[in-house]
Amino acid sequence: MIRDGSESDSEAIVAIYNHYIVNSTATFEEDEIDSKEMASRIRKVTKEDLPWLVAEIDGELCGYAYAGIWNARAAYKHTVEVTIYIAADAASKGIGSSLYNDLFKRLRERKIHCVIAGITLPNPASIAIHQKFGMTKSGQFHEVGYKFGEWLDVGYWTVQLNA
Repeated sequence: MIRDGSESDSEAIVAIYNHYIVNSTATFEEDEIDSKEMASRIRKVTKEDLPWLVAEIDGELCGYAYAGIWNARAAYKHTVEVTIYIAADAASKGIGSSLYNDLFKRLRERKIHCVIAGITLPNPASIAIHQKFGMTKSGQFHEVGYKFGEWLDVGYWTVQLNA
């Protein structure tokens, strides 16, 4: 089940996200965050009237996706950056596709023109889901992040929704 996320989901969301902070380079954050910080992030997105969605299986939150402001300058108001995380034990079950189906539908309804996703490289699973939704690689920054003792590249994927 996909539904709107809320601040009350922050504890379950932070459990998913902290796994990636500690165990992967999918995020460049290095220190775990708490539910208060996550609630603040959810509030910031929803205050901008952008979607923050969560996926549940049997009442247990197992993933989330949202769209955030890409740049605060007025001319960028039709461009967003998307983010998605799936619980480690729920990968490859179609949850990501379900979340992005709903998220992209909502972005089209809001007349969002351009969607951007930043992906730490390499990350074949993340690349695959973004390409599944029509996103193509638009650029790559080399060695812009340093985590777990290595320099990491970030690629950027984009798609125009309402061309």
